[in-house]
Amino acid sequence: MSHVFDTYARYYDLLYRDKDYSGEAEYIAAHICAQQPQAKRILELGCGTGAHAEHLARMGYVVHGVDMSEAMLARAEARMAGLPPEVAARLSFGLGDARSVRTEEIYDVVISLFHVMSYQTTNADLKAAFETASVHLQTGGVFLFDFWYGPAVLTQRPEVRVKRLEDDEIKVTRIAEPVMHVNENVVDVNYTVFIELKMSGQVEQVNETHRMRYIFLPELPCYFAGKFSPSTSHAWMTNKPLNEESWGGFQMLIRE
Repeated sequence: MSHVFDTYARYYDLLYRDKDYSGEAEYIAAHICAQQPQAKRILELGCGTGAHAEHLARMGYVVHGVDMSEAMLARAEARMAGLPPEVAARLSFGLGDARSVRTEEIYDVVISLFHVMSYQTTNADLKAAFETASVHLQTGGVFLFDFWYGPAVLTQRPEVRVKRLEDDEIKVTRIAEPVMHVNENVVDVNYTVFIELKMSGQVEQVNETHRMRYIFLPELPCYFAGKFSPSTSHAWMTNKPLNEESWGGFQMLIRE
C-alpha cells in the first residue's frame, strides 16, 4: 500500500490545500480537553504530510506522527523545518504502519484522521489498528478517529468525480471512479491522475487504487472489545447523531 501513498504525496498538499486542517485540529482538541484536560502527548497514526500535527503542536500538544509512506514523511519533515523553533520542538515523525507500529512510548491520546481507519479494509486490519492504539495508551487514555460511515455510503453511493487544480509548477487533473464491493464493505476508488509540468508541458499519467472500508457502529466493538469503551459517536465536525447523510463518522474511545 505504501507505494500508492508515495506517488500520492507528490500532489497531496495541493489536492487538499482548501481542507480546514486548523478547524479539524481545534475540533479534535476540544474533544480531548473535554475528556482529558491534562493531556499533552499525542500519537498520530497515519500523519500524512503532518498538517494536523502542525496545528495541534501550535496549540501546545507534543505530537509524534507515524506514516507508512516515506514520501509523505519527507514532506512532513520539510513542513516541520519551516515552523517556528518552539512549534517544531513539539513535533516528531517516524515510519510505521498503523497495524503494527510500536514506538515503545505511552501517550495521553492517540488520533487517526482523514479516514486512516477506513484504509484498514479487513477485520484483521481493524483489530490490529485498535491494538496499536491500545498499547500506546494508559487506562483512561483516549483514541479519536474518523471513518466512512456505512449507512451513508450505501445511501449516497460513491460516484465518478473529477478534480482539477494547479499551483505555480504543476496542473493536476484527478478522475475518481469508484467500484463498490458490498459483500466486503469496501469501495475501490480508482484514480487516474494527469500531472502536467507547466514549464515543459510534459504530462505524466498516474493510476492509483485506494481501497476503503465503510464501517457500521454495531460492528466496531468486535474490533476493540476488551481494550476500549465507547464514549462519543457522531457525524464528523458536528455534534449531530450519525445518520444516512453522515458520510464521515467520528468516534472517541476510552482505554479500559
